Amino acid sequence: MNQPSAPARSALVLTDGTVFEGEMIGAPPTASGGVASGEVVFNTVMTGYQEVITDPSYAGQIIAFTYPHIGNYGITAADAESSRPFCRGVIIRDLARRRSNWRSEGDLNSYLVRHGVAGIAGVDTRRLTRHVRDYGAMGGAFGPAPNDDALERLAAAARAEPGTAGVDLVSEVTTAEPYTAGDGPWRVVAYDLGIKRAIATKLGRIATVDIVPAGTTAAEVLAREPDGIFLSNGPGDPQMAGGVTTALRDLLGEVPIFGICLGQQVLGLALGGRSYKLPFGHHGGNVPVRDEATGRIEITSQNHNFAIESGSVPGVDETHVCLNDGALEGFACRDLPAFCVQYHPEASPGPHDSHYLFDRFADLMSTFWVGTRNGSGSSLRGSS
Repeated sequence: MNQPSAPARSALVLTDGTVFEGEMIGAPPTASGGVASGEVVFNTVMTGYQEVITDPSYAGQIIAFTYPHIGNYGITAADAESSRPFCRGVIIRDLARRRSNWRSEGDLNSYLVRHGVAGIAGVDTRRLTRHVRDYGAMGGAFGPAPNDDALERLAAAARAEPGTAGVDLVSEVTTAEPYTAGDGPWRVVAYDLGIKRAIATKLGRIATVDIVPAGTTAAEVLAREPDGIFLSNGPGDPQMAGGVTTALRDLLGEVPIFGICLGQQVLGLALGGRSYKLPFGHHGGNVPVRDEATGRIEITSQNHNFAIESGSVPGVDETHVCLNDGALEGFACRDLPAFCVQYHPEASPGPHDSHYLFDRFADLMSTFWVGTRNGSGSSLRGSS
């Protein structure tokens, strides 16, 4: 009787030479030598794996899920945060053999194959998570490793991985052409630094949103006569986020501004603040954040490897702080109509702890434009 063949030996190798064995899932790696490489980070969500995989903020990174069972409820188009995944790969302890959910339209492995995303399963993700926590996010590479020569190719690819500091990743994920979302009464221009669909949906309830490329100039933004400007989430180093930081220096004070995630970081840089790379980032759906004005604790969703240094931004009140490590999670300008948060208020781990921030943006626009409105929420500047 023929016995099924054992899965081909595969491995994940980190920059420091640490090796984790596993089995290949998803699409075959397309890089030279059949290797998938990127910066390895871990995410602590228990559900929402499809939203994580399709978040453009993961460009340049390999996502390790700390929760052991991934894929159990399948996938559905409604849960995708972008047209395709931008991550370099996924690392999973146990890929569910069966999917069970009334919303399911397919299984996770087929989804990875369809979008060309490589993965490795059977990895001791507890050990991997502890390693990244102890030594920080680092480069990694995975692929088939049937012999020592293949293992050395993986090690070389891991050592060659540049990580995300000093790398322009926004240009990989931003839209090529402007487009419009939502039908709310306000008019907002949103810089697409890697915007999630859920953010566009939330904004679309309060505004008609023109989503524009990251390289759009201040003059081009103002020509659209917006009531507000939104700065989206996105991947990587804010120092490499293109011309948006320069454009912001000409937009501050002209139009109310609201930023999320990378949007906070580029706003902080535009105001004169300093950014830094976190040891292993904030990636998860259970991060406690304190509102400094009220003392209220919000359970938040987060995904970033960089942050703005507390105390470095002049002329602001620091409004939110991360209770895990004290990182700055939000600030508001004292003399300019601009505020931001580092976390993701469009997500729902709380489940609705942070949704008020979109209403705060609408209130800021209303306050700023008082006296120039016709009372209906449409801009007199753009009316005939």
